[in-house]
Amino acid sequence: MKNKLTIEAIELLKNLISKQSFSGEENETALLIMQWFSSHDIKFESDKHNVWAKNKHFDASKKTILLNSHHDTVKPNKGYTRNPLSADVEDGKLFGLGSNDAGGCLVSLLATFTYFYTREDLKYNFVIVASAEEENSGPNGLNSMLKIIPEIDFAIVGEPTLMQLAIAEKGLMVMNCEAKGTSGHAAHGIADNAIYNAIEDIHWFQTFEFPEVSETLGKVKMTVTQIEAGSQHNVIPASCKYVVDVRVTDAYSNQEVFDIINSNVKSDVSPRSLRLNSSSIPKEHAIVQAGIKLGRETYGSPTLSDQAVLSCPSLKLGPGQSLRSHTADEFIYVNEIEEGIDLYIKILNEII
Repeated sequence: MKNKLTIEAIELLKNLISKQSFSGEENETALLIMQWFSSHDIKFESDKHNVWAKNKHFDASKKTILLNSHHDTVKPNKGYTRNPLSADVEDGKLFGLGSNDAGGCLVSLLATFTYFYTREDLKYNFVIVASAEEENSGPNGLNSMLKIIPEIDFAIVGEPTLMQLAIAEKGLMVMNCEAKGTSGHAAHGIADNAIYNAIEDIHWFQTFEFPEVSETLGKVKMTVTQIEAGSQHNVIPASCKYVVDVRVTDAYSNQEVFDIINSNVKSDVSPRSLRLNSSSIPKEHAIVQAGIKLGRETYGSPTLSDQAVLSCPSLKLGPGQSLRSHTADEFIYVNEIEEGIDLYIKILNEII
């Protein structure tokens, strides 16, 4: 059965690649996922472009594992030399937009869920969500499903980790900042220059180190990524706006990091959102220990995923390599998908 599911999963991935599924435009890939469930006699539901199902013998008295990955993609960058919607296999590589992030993970989890779907002797329930709007952290993705699906006790989030165990993930807080001053003529130079005021705060963002360091994720990282000021060469600007990308570890909540920033800079600072917190799962958790038993290593991931919207313990795990995500001529090795399905099933068999 596992071999048949693996062949079908790879074929599904090829079909998914062939359909445009930018964030918010996932209707065609959602239909393909629905067809997968229908062809395997699995009852499913959908909400917007999210498709979900629970195991056949779901028992509300049991704890529930969420299997999740997304079927939206970013838009292809200008470096592509191939048709991004053409699923081509060459030298063991399956090329195509979304192949690595996160199509390989999604089809591997679909195959895994299908493998366990009819089992009556499970210690846990399974819920799978093929979610939308992950790449743009949109309002109609996994976050919108949490009030619809059954309560989750812990989750496996499918993202490319080379099937190693990402037991922690940095959160994200984007800060809109504005340093203020007073306008005046540049020839006189007596006004309060907002750019100079911004430089002081930007230097703080560049050099400040948060005292708490995460064992798995290291330090909180702040990076100034955009700046805008001035209207013409001879006018001292009264405003300098800039953006700071803050990657938060599990040593702090986003609110705590914001409070520290707000108390140290003179600029007006406003977070676009506080909801994308860091996430983690204890190394002692049964699912992590199952992976370690099978030779997998643990690490902390710097990249953001749908883990950020989950309040339960969650493990990021999947075939493919994160460094390939969002790159030109994206690909995943076919044998990575085969290994992914095999390891997902083996790891879960250790605990269920």
